[in-house]
Amino acid sequence: MQVLFAPWRLRYVSGETGGGGGGCIFCEAFRSEDDRATLTLWRWKRTFALLNRYPYTSGHVMIAPVEHQGTPFDVDDATFGEMMQRARTVMRALDLVYRPDGYNVGLNVGEAGGAGIREHLHLHVVPRWRGDTNFTTTTGELRVVPESLESAWEKLHDALMDPAEGGRDG
Repeated sequence: MQVLFAPWRLRYVSGETGGGGGGCIFCEAFRSEDDRATLTLWRWKRTFALLNRYPYTSGHVMIAPVEHQGTPFDVDDATFGEMMQRARTVMRALDLVYRPDGYNVGLNVGEAGGAGIREHLHLHVVPRWRGDTNFTTTTGELRVVPESLESAWEKLHDALMDPAEGGRDG
């Protein structure tokens, strides 16, 4: 039997999620000055991007409004538009770093819509590859992510810094 170690998930499976202080993980990440620790990749005017701490695949990014808002109806049009623009920016960086075959991009709104964190709207950008799910996912209810979050953060943060690829000011 092969054993897969994922120590970063201990806080999640033991119920210790939510940033430790019971606050909003998105608001805490945005306020933090330690981007590496919060997995924050980049900040723009109205939104910011961070890696999902419990990813479906390598490079699973979330884009959230700076303001603590729960639904697409709560944010203004400019913020919602920037979320979509930054999804494209993040996809360009993911193309450079991972060369995926496709993407899942979407919002999970409300508990019935699958939102794990309902209080702060966030857009998922999930790179996908042909054959990235197999019997392990289906029969073992297990997903293998072959890269550490630290490595993914380093690669994507660097890719987003390139203005030619929509980084910094793009």
